Amino acid sequence: MEEDSEKQSIKRESSVEPDSSSPPSPKITARWNPSEPCRPSVDDAPIFYPTNEDFDDPLGYIEKLRSKAESYGICRIVPPVAWRPPCPLKEKNIWEKSKFPTRIQLIDLLQNREPIKKSTKSKKRKRRRVKTGYTRRKRDSGGDTSSSSDGEGKFGFQTGPDFTLEEFQKYDEYFKECYFQAEDHTGSKASESKKFKPKVKDIEGEYWRIVEQATVEVEVYYGADLETKKFGSGFPKYSPGHLKCEADQYSKCGWNLNNLSRLPGSVLAFESCDISGVIVPWLYVGMCFSTFCWHVEDHHLYSLNYLHTGDPKVWYGIPGNHYDSFETAMKKRLPDLFEEQPDLLHQLVTQLSPRILKEEGVPVYRAVQRSGEFILTFPKAYHSGFNCGFNCAEAVNVAPADWLVHGQNAVEGYSKQRRKSSLSHDKLLLGAAMEAVYSLWELSLFKKKTPVIVRWKRVCSEDGLLTKAVKKRVQMEEERLNNLQDGFSLLKMEGDFDIKRERECFLCFYDLHMSASSCKCSPNHFACLTHAKDLCSCENKERFVLIRHTLNELRSLVKALEGDPDAIDEWASKCRDQYPSHHQRVKEYSYFQASSFSKSRGSSKVQQREQNNLQSVSEHLQSDLTTNKEVQLKQDGDQNVNCITDKSAVTDVKLGEGGKFDEKKISVESQNPHSVSDVGCSDMAKKVDGCLEGKNQEAATNRLRHSVGLLSTGSLVVKKLWCSKQAIYPKGFKSRVKFLSVLDPTKLTNYISEVLDAGLLGPLFRVSVEDYPTENFSNVSVEKCWQMVTQRLKLEIIKRCDQPVSSLTSLQPLESISGHEMFGFISPHVIKVVESLDPKHQLEEYWNQKAVNLFGAEPTKEEEKDDTEKGGASDPSLDRDTRLLRGLLKKATPEELVMMHGLLCGEARNTELTEELSTLVDKMEKSP
Repeated sequence: MEEDSEKQSIKRESSVEPDSSSPPSPKITARWNPSEPCRPSVDDAPIFYPTNEDFDDPLGYIEKLRSKAESYGICRIVPPVAWRPPCPLKEKNIWEKSKFPTRIQLIDLLQNREPIKKSTKSKKRKRRRVKTGYTRRKRDSGGDTSSSSDGEGKFGFQTGPDFTLEEFQKYDEYFKECYFQAEDHTGSKASESKKFKPKVKDIEGEYWRIVEQATVEVEVYYGADLETKKFGSGFPKYSPGHLKCEADQYSKCGWNLNNLSRLPGSVLAFESCDISGVIVPWLYVGMCFSTFCWHVEDHHLYSLNYLHTGDPKVWYGIPGNHYDSFETAMKKRLPDLFEEQPDLLHQLVTQLSPRILKEEGVPVYRAVQRSGEFILTFPKAYHSGFNCGFNCAEAVNVAPADWLVHGQNAVEGYSKQRRKSSLSHDKLLLGAAMEAVYSLWELSLFKKKTPVIVRWKRVCSEDGLLTKAVKKRVQMEEERLNNLQDGFSLLKMEGDFDIKRERECFLCFYDLHMSASSCKCSPNHFACLTHAKDLCSCENKERFVLIRHTLNELRSLVKALEGDPDAIDEWASKCRDQYPSHHQRVKEYSYFQASSFSKSRGSSKVQQREQNNLQSVSEHLQSDLTTNKEVQLKQDGDQNVNCITDKSAVTDVKLGEGGKFDEKKISVESQNPHSVSDVGCSDMAKKVDGCLEGKNQEAATNRLRHSVGLLSTGSLVVKKLWCSKQAIYPKGFKSRVKFLSVLDPTKLTNYISEVLDAGLLGPLFRVSVEDYPTENFSNVSVEKCWQMVTQRLKLEIIKRCDQPVSSLTSLQPLESISGHEMFGFISPHVIKVVESLDPKHQLEEYWNQKAVNLFGAEPTKEEEKDDTEKGGASDPSLDRDTRLLRGLLKKATPEELVMMHGLLCGEARNTELTEELSTLVDKMEKSP
């Protein structure tokens, strides 16, 4: 390392009259030395060019690349030529007006520097005291990204000036012009018309000369870790019901980094928190030489970086299987820095030349990322790099199922290092397991192989990646529970134990989603099972362990993942009944998976003509509504209509004899809150009903009945709630109907109506928008299910109305829409197929009503009164159906009596009534 006194300084003097609103432009005195480049000799990482079809499935493509590219640590992905998303950051109000903070980076000190304690004794070089550099991911998306410590005794990056993107680009241009200015053969500066523009290899050679030889001071700025929720994303964001525009295909695309983390198949979908930098992308605005130092992603996640605009980034990657050898080499070459700061690599403030790493036997690979390209980094792969000039990039993490083994190793390592984690690994693991089991259940029930279901199925079975990860975690939990001393009570953990606040071990910060130890002396103080004995000095009888699932339940979960049918049914039921909000949240991003780039860019064809009755409604609505204005709805409360909530009482579990769990039954109080919040909505709904009054309602309804398409008949369930007097509700029934879209009422869309199994609640009716499955409505009532759809439709109509609601032209009244009609349960062709599922007429409530409809009207009040006086059909001690049928017996013809006898004698429900009917039939047969 060169002595500090021999270094040349960059003098900051104003070279031009700066604009009063812009940061001053410093005079750059350091110069490029092309005769001493230090460009490292390393091999290139692989480059991939996905086809349009490949590009439709981001996680599928990443899985495809893994076997080819993981051994390099990083790879470069060049999207199809037609994929060019618009960048909102280039809009004038952001580009010229929005300010972002920067950090000052001392490039010449990234590798060759003395420990802080030693350097502070010398006065040869005066630098401002700085705080530690990058702070990694925060679970609170609104949190400050600066360090909470005072940074004493740590090297890092100090806060620099704020810039707009326009100002930062001009600053970089000025820096490069000064630094890389060339001279002609006479020794004079090159003319303005012949300005020298350095190539990537020139910048790379000069960068590593500064880092390795450190003969000059070079200070640059970097806008790193900018929260896209605050500054804005470089990708367009999806908003349901927004105006259609060119950016739509990109806002819904899986490669849009706002969508990637929670795509179906990424286990990050099971993290409810918007963790900044992990789930919510970070933005990076670079200039020449600005650096991202050697680091590995939090929890050893995958990362994907997209360069929106500007000059290239140069990346270096190290394969994940050389993780340990890399850290060994760093500590060997920089022993003083690691002695002073053991967690140095967590701070992202230290570089080490690829040349030196190769000398230590560590393989290093290079990738040059240009505008419009992705860089993918693999789990546990250290990577670093620098920028060749002004550019703007965005990055986020993603976690396919193959990441789980890396993530488990990461949290176990964090526990030993007593390092805080960014997310709950156990929450992700259990969430993925339950979603996979639910997919297996859907596959066995509906025989439908969607891409998402197929992906989950692929990681199950005995040898599946997910099954192995869960099995390993269950074994760890069993060992830790068995290592607890006798006397610990085991209690069932409340479902919201770690929802409102993070729960972590007081000693090692291990996440406590699956289990936690505590004591009566401090019931709000928790430890992991490994450090349970270190929590306090109380006797064991005072201590207890909270468990989310018993070991038997966890073993059953493993069996379900291995394919055991009974275990699958058990856990699918838990997923539906106990964790419906979890399952709903996972589905929120499924429409991004369904968005096909290859289809969206294909040549447009004439669409099939819409059905006449609904097309006319759409045309009326198109003329009455405008999407250019919105009426602000007054909202004083939550209007979430798509949730099902179950309240489960906490179950006390004690450790009985032989170490077996003695579980008390869990009492479940099921609620059904499916209703639109009536805050400001009921009055508006009434107005809409009034203004939508139509004259041809009956004709439109009749045409609608024939427009329902049957997709799946389902199977018969002979239980009380699985039929009504109006219809039979087969489990797995599915139909399609076209109706006004809840996202854009001026258009028609297909709705999928399904009958699912809600356990003790009976059938669960669900309606979803076919193109956007996350837009779905569920209820245990078939009528209320479609009422939810029409309520949502009314609100959307009002929002889009640019005139008084009373002035809207006549439309089909939404109140006239029947759930049974929309499902198809009263369409003749559907009725015929569904009735064929019950040839023995086992669902008596339905068939009894069918008999009433077939043989005549219900008894009149006068007849009922007459029967009552005679102690007959209207006897109050008899149920209504019995009284009704007795009244019908008196009206029936002999042929009708024989038919009714056949109906009732199959599986008689009322012995007395059957005997009475048999007597009447016998008399009829004996009579002349």
